[in-house]
Parts: sequence; structure tokens; C-alpha cells
Amino acid sequence: MSFYVAHRNGRPATAEELTPLAFAGYAHFTAMQVRGGRVRGLDLHLDRLRSASVELFGRALPDDRVQSFLRTALAAGPEDVSLTATVSSPAGQPGAEPDVLVRTGPPATGPAGPLTLAISEHERFLPAVKHVGEPAKTYLFRQALAGGADDAAFVDRRGRFSEATIWNLAFWDGTAVVWPEAPMLRGTTMGIVARQLDRLGVAQHVREITEADLPALAGGAVMNSWTPGVAVRRIGSVELPEAPSFLALLHRAYGEEPLTAP
Repeated sequence: MSFYVAHRNGRPATAEELTPLAFAGYAHFTAMQVRGGRVRGLDLHLDRLRSASVELFGRALPDDRVQSFLRTALAAGPEDVSLTATVSSPAGQPGAEPDVLVRTGPPATGPAGPLTLAISEHERFLPAVKHVGEPAKTYLFRQALAGGADDAAFVDRRGRFSEATIWNLAFWDGTAVVWPEAPMLRGTTMGIVARQLDRLGVAQHVREITEADLPALAGGAVMNSWTPGVAVRRIGSVELPEAPSFLALLHRAYGEEPLTAP
């Protein structure tokens, strides 16, 4: 079996079909880690694809059809993979049925950390949609690296933290998990962790967090589809305390989410 799979609408994609997508900038996607042919938070991924399709294209494919595309791609490769499902619409055809490109690659777990984050003022267009064509994120990541940091965290024009380049932010105040309040992409891993923290009875708060608020916090982390938590040791010039119990809690919550087959 081939390790890498690229399927368009449930069948192997040809170079002719992929060429237009390589130059397209109007699409959205979701990314997930598949283990043993199963994934955590499948409902959140399907919700994301459905709502983003309606927002960008005015229509969405039925969930069961999207799931069939995921199953077909997974059947063509190993049981442990990274999977990305990208949804686009034929150019110049308003109301056309969306296309789904599913591709797989090696499984990922994310960096070990702890990370240092530079602070960049940036507000994503359509922040609630995981869309393609965002050069600002890569540019600000490269700027952060050039300045000696590992990545960049974003603040809006009011100075509120929202997210990082490819990460959601999470903080610890010593007794509760604190999520930033600002326009952002709510990640599927963030959604998984939040609902499992609720189930575990762990307190959570959503509030505005600025750079001035950081010294009062007891820990910080980033999360995405790779991992439910990587420690952050500094944001801007502010050092954050080590919080191993906080990281363990995030990983425990994520592990409580059942794996399901598409």
C-alpha cells in the first residue's frame, strides 16, 4: 500500500485534477491525527467542514458523503496517519457542488517544547474558518524565528491574545484553565479538551488576556491537531512558570475522548 494518499471525491486524484488546486486560494480544510484507523472529535471535524462550506460556498456536502471520502482514503494506507481534508469549489461556478481532497501522510505529534512565542499584532480574515491562503501566518512565524523565538502569538488591535500561527492558546491560573476571549479559530483539539474538562469537572474560564495579564498566570500551552498541549515558557518578554500538572491535565482530557472510525 502507498503511504501517501491523495483522493478527490473518493477516488485517486490525477495530476490534471490537482493542478488547479495548487494555484487556488479559496478553500477550507480540517486536519486530524488518525490512529488505528480512528480519530478523536470526528463530529467536530465534520461540523467544521460543514459550516465553513456554507460560509464560503453557500452549500455543503452531507456528512455521510464526506465520511465516505475519509474512509476510502484511510483504506488505501496505514492505520496511523496525518489526514487533511480540503474543500474547494470549482472556480467561476457559483452554487457548484464542493470538491473534497483528502490526503494522508506520516503521523505527527508536535514539538517537545517548551516554546517561546513572539507577540505579533494580527487579525485573521474570517477567523472562525480554517481557510487556506494565509501568508501572514507563515511570514510572522519566520519573523519570530528571525528574532530568536520559536513561533508567534497573535494579539488583536485591542491587545487581546487570540491564537498563535497554527495553534490555540491555553493558560492556567492555578485552579482553572483560561481560554482567551477574542475572534479566533476554535480548534478541534481545543473543542475536545474543553468538553472533556467539563466532564472531568475541571473549572474553565473564557476571558480577555493581554500582555499585562501574563505575569499573574501560572502556566501556558499551545495545542493543535498534533497535540493537546506543548508548554510555553515565554511570551514576548514575560516568563511563564513551569506547569507540568497543567500539561498533564490537558493531555489527560484529550485522552478521555474516544477514538471513532469515520
